[in-house]
Formats: sequence, structure tokens, C-alpha cells
Amino acid sequence: MTSFKIGNRLIGADAPPFIIAEMSGNHNQSLDMALQIVEAAAKAGAHALKLQTYTAETMTLDLSEGEFFIKDPNSLWAGTSLYALYEKAHTPWEWHAPIFARAKELGMLAFSTPFDDSAVDFLESLDVPAYKIASFENTDLPLIRRVAGTGKPLIISTGMASIAELDETVRAAREAGCKDLVLLKCTSTYPATPANSNVRTIPHLRELFGCQVGLSDHSMGVGVSVAAVALGATVVEKHFTLDRAAGGVDASFSLEPAELASLVVETERAWQAMGQVHYGVTEAERKSLVYRRSLYVTQDMAAGEPFTTANLRAIRPGLGLAPKHAETLLGRRARHAITRGTPLDWSLVE
Repeated sequence: MTSFKIGNRLIGADAPPFIIAEMSGNHNQSLDMALQIVEAAAKAGAHALKLQTYTAETMTLDLSEGEFFIKDPNSLWAGTSLYALYEKAHTPWEWHAPIFARAKELGMLAFSTPFDDSAVDFLESLDVPAYKIASFENTDLPLIRRVAGTGKPLIISTGMASIAELDETVRAAREAGCKDLVLLKCTSTYPATPANSNVRTIPHLRELFGCQVGLSDHSMGVGVSVAAVALGATVVEKHFTLDRAAGGVDASFSLEPAELASLVVETERAWQAMGQVHYGVTEAERKSLVYRRSLYVTQDMAAGEPFTTANLRAIRPGLGLAPKHAETLLGRRARHAITRGTPLDWSLVE
């Protein structure tokens, strides 16, 4: 797949995975906390910080009954209306500029997920380097066409989309001008379990759609993300908070600073470990050849004395003949006297 850049970061198999820290609503409506999250993400080594750009009014209707009220007792947000949830979770638009500026000062990219045309227009005014489409919006083809029309890299979470729906999504993005595309395998449960993450989908997505692929990971810990990188993920997105115990709409399935730092380190290690198909000695291993077993004379021998299991053994180090020659050598005779501890060589054999 063709690599490309988001800002100054290369996205592709030839670069370490691009790690995105998703702030979401974990700022708890405090700009000071939002800026602390930016600083903690940068310190942990994240390559980008991501916001979500919407208002409660652009997301839903101010109703508290029927489908507009979350009744599912298993939901993190049970007992509230959609409108109240989005009012609590949204990032005020006037905060975007100072948040983006702080990220830039700390050497980190910053962009956002828009949810309607007005958000795209606003983010364009801030000259964001890329856009993300959330999993619940990946079938909103008019929004995808609007974002793709900016010509900027586009990251789309696959969420619950079928292959047919993703085909429509990718076609809409490509036809509207998107050249640089990333599809993120995503399980739209909060939190997601490792067993429900299905990261084997990642190489299949790459083969189907011919684009960069990654993971939007709602599971706890970093294991699922590391596995995804081993399967070819070039982008990993994780929700991020200063402290899960402090609460926040997404805090319960977000990484804390030490965990984000671990994610950055361990996904890069996974990427490094992929390497190439290789057999035999690497240059780094060459010095270790001496620790192989080889054939040594283990008792003093006189000239003409036969080699036996008592005076010839396969031991470490590896400076003698390979152990595979032992059966051939048994019964043959020493060319001359050999002292105990001599690595066996053909020149010592009659």
C-alpha cells in the first residue's frame, strides 16, 4: 500500500505505527483539564491528539423520551438523554484553537472528527492536517463526500459496517477526491473485549480496499493494539484520560498516561519485530554461533586410538565439527595424539 504523510508523520509499513490519543469528552468541560490531557499525551509519546467537533444541537434533538433516551442498563450512559450526553461530552468550539496550538507547541499533530458540514467548515478554518470519521457516521455518505472534498487524509472507523457498506463508503470518499485513506478496524462497544476485537480483519481490509489500515481500539490495555500492529496496522487510536477514577464520559475505557506511553513503546516494538522472512544467521547472531554444540575430544587420546562415545562428545562451545558427524567418526582413529578439550577437526582423523 502507498505510504503518505499526515503533517510530518509518515503513515505506512515503513514507519512506526501512528498513535492517536483521542480526548473525546474526558476534559469534563474544563479547558484547563483539556490542556493537561494534551500535555500528558505529548509526554507519553503520542503522535497526534484528536478531538470530536459537534454540539448537542448538531447531533440530535432535545428530547428525553423514546429512542432519544438511553434505557439500556448495560450502557455506560444509561439513564440520560442523547442530548444531555452530547451536551456533557462535546468540546466547545472555542477551545479547539488553544488545544491545537498547545499540541503543536509540544510537537504533536492535532485534528478532529466532524459530525456535520458546519464542523467541517470550522475545522477547515483551523487548517487541520487530516480528518477522522467515527464508526457511527461511516454510512453518512454526504458527510464523507464533504470531508473527502477537502483533499486531506481521511481516517474512517469501520465499526458495524458490512463489506457492502464499506464499499459504498470507500467509493464515495475516492470519488470525492480522497487520495490518502486509512480504514480502522473498530468494535463499537464501550469497552470492547479482546475476544470481540477480531483483528484478523485488518489484513483482509487492506486486501479488499487497497489502503492503509489500523485499529480504533476500545479494549482495555495495549495487547489488542500490539496484535493489530503485528497484523499490519499502521495507525492505532485509543481514548485517553489523565485518570480513569476522575470520571468522564469515556474515562472507563480510556488509557491513562503510563499506559499510553506503554502503547507507544510496545506497538513500535511490534512493528520492528515484523522484519522480513529470514532464516539462518543474522549479523547480530554471528557471535552466538560459538555457543552451539560441536564435537570435542573429552579424554586424552594416543595416536591411532579409535574414537568412542567415551572420548568423543557433542558439547558446547561450537568450534568443532557439527554433531551430525559423530556416527561417522565413531571407530575411526586419531591421526596423532590429541589432548582433552580439543575441538575435533577432520585433520585430526586418520
